[in-house]
Amino acid sequence: MHADIVVLPGDGIGPEVTAAAVEALQFTAQRYGHTFRLREHLIGGAAIDATGEPLPAATLEACRQADAVLLGAVGGPKWSDPNAKVRPEQGLLALRKGLGLYANLRPVRPHPATLGAAPIKPHLLAGVDLLVVRELTGGIYFGQKRREADRASDLCEYSTAEIERVVRRACALARERRRHVTSVDKANVLETSRLWRDVASRVAREEFPDVTLEHQLVDSMAMHLLSRPRAYDVVVTENMFGDILTDEASMLAGSMGLLPSASLGEGRVGLYEPIHGSAPDIAGRGIANPVGAILSAALLLRHSLGLEREAACIEQAVAATLDAGILSADLAVAGQAATTAEVTTAVRDRMETGCQVAELRD
Repeated sequence: MHADIVVLPGDGIGPEVTAAAVEALQFTAQRYGHTFRLREHLIGGAAIDATGEPLPAATLEACRQADAVLLGAVGGPKWSDPNAKVRPEQGLLALRKGLGLYANLRPVRPHPATLGAAPIKPHLLAGVDLLVVRELTGGIYFGQKRREADRASDLCEYSTAEIERVVRRACALARERRRHVTSVDKANVLETSRLWRDVASRVAREEFPDVTLEHQLVDSMAMHLLSRPRAYDVVVTENMFGDILTDEASMLAGSMGLLPSASLGEGRVGLYEPIHGSAPDIAGRGIANPVGAILSAALLLRHSLGLEREAACIEQAVAATLDAGILSADLAVAGQAATTAEVTTAVRDRMETGCQVAELRD
């Protein structure tokens, strides 16, 4: 297979973890006989410094022409003024909108070797395997914003079509899992949530009768996600609720550095990134956890390129690395932490063994 992949290293630790993911992709191409053309472009603070824009036109056009996009992270203290007219996060929002990426997928499956790093009791985490599907291009983040001397407002809007498509995506994914969807809203207060609940109920009832749909208010969901996470399979929710709940869910895995994400639309191109931020406090120190970025590369192979065997090879190699106790500083006890490069090398070495085994089975 030949594929064009745009790489957006971004800011902070973004370039470091993205380099690890690129290494995994390059090794995959070599092992399985694919050709991946990887091209770097600017986004976020780095783009602001170079061009004055958080998402240069050349970057957006390259992403539109690509088969997939791999992103590191954006932002940092240099560009952190919330009142600034140009901010790194605007680049990420504009990229999602520009590519029509309406569904953000964040799988959460705690690994046995990292249960001790989570602030949740280990017995609550064993067997957790959930997928959060967050609506990505609507809601309060994209609504009209107003600021006056003594007041401000942010408009939250959703259309029936926006809700339908993300609920369809969640239900279709649930069909491949345990056929259970939890739709999260605030229907006891918000009109947008009442529309969300009505539309979600209709889509599930009419189009996915084999999938069980339940509704949960976002405040109670925040509690249940930590107290009984095994109860959930696929969770679908609107943009802001999803932003908050997915960061909370990362604590089930032990660290935000472990979790990948995929942002998908109707076409083939998708945006793949670890869920963590740019972590400027550790940038350049060689201690960032590359696992979330490497697993994002696996999602890229699966969802945009249709390479399931190759994606599984990366995931198995990451699991074997964690099994071996090769843990970065966010997970390891003091004095036993592996560097970014050491974790990356360990994953690559286990990919070689795992990919060889996969080839023999073919």
